[in-house]
Amino acid sequence: MQIEEVMGTDIGVTVDGFDYASAGTEDIDAIKAAVYTKKIVVLKNQHLAPRQFLELGRRFGRPETYYEPMYKHPEVEEIFVSSNVPEDGKQIGVPKTGKFWHADYQFMPDPFGLTFIYPQVVPEKNRGTYFIDMGKAYGRLPEDLKKEVADTFSRHSVRKYFKIRPSDVYRPISEIIEEVDTKTPPVVKPSTFIHPMTGETVLYISEGFTVGMEDGDGEPLEGDLLQRLFEATGQLDDTFEHPNIHLQTFEKGDLLVWDNRSLIHRARHTTTPEPTVSFRVTVHDTHKLYDRAV
Repeated sequence: MQIEEVMGTDIGVTVDGFDYASAGTEDIDAIKAAVYTKKIVVLKNQHLAPRQFLELGRRFGRPETYYEPMYKHPEVEEIFVSSNVPEDGKQIGVPKTGKFWHADYQFMPDPFGLTFIYPQVVPEKNRGTYFIDMGKAYGRLPEDLKKEVADTFSRHSVRKYFKIRPSDVYRPISEIIEEVDTKTPPVVKPSTFIHPMTGETVLYISEGFTVGMEDGDGEPLEGDLLQRLFEATGQLDDTFEHPNIHLQTFEKGDLLVWDNRSLIHRARHTTTPEPTVSFRVTVHDTHKLYDRAV
């Protein structure tokens, strides 16, 4: 197994010669360390059946099954499927997922540490995923913004980008929203926390899931602090040219592993979609999302 840094960027490494079945504990630990320090690891030349993909995830921790059934792989429920390619005339998984800035499971009480993405059908032209390292983004904030965000909490909810399910057709929208808020009520987490693996300060907000901010007493913050943080970190830049934004490309046989604590991401969809299918496995590692707030 050989780990190589990606030239010209401070994010990402590639790994050649990795076989999940024969890899030793030291190999798994080395990849984990690379994920935490370089944020994105690309395992090259992977050729895995769905159950093998799940077994790879288990080498790194405890997989989390997505709570909505329509996203699940028909044979391996722990695999989340994003696909616009029908199989035998049936929709498998959900198309056009993740077209907004977010961290996976940010709206749930116990988000996981590692995300594994295994592209199955790779677009010819518009391939890749946008990322922002919210540890580095926090470090680049003006000092006045850092002071404003200190000791605050952020509220996260899925309601803004919840996808309508087949069973929701003809239901009143108010009824659907009530079910969403009952099933996945908003969660409140520190706006900044210490990454348990690296010790860096992470700004934990996203345009897709963060719906408000409050003080230590639970009182909503007045003003536009959240919008100014979105602006400063690059999440409102529709050109994707902000210096915080990194475009991670991939090719057939690549399997991406990234740090779900400090990275937010956004799928690269276009007005003329190409066939695309990806499998996702999400894994809890040895720590909770954070050990302490800032």
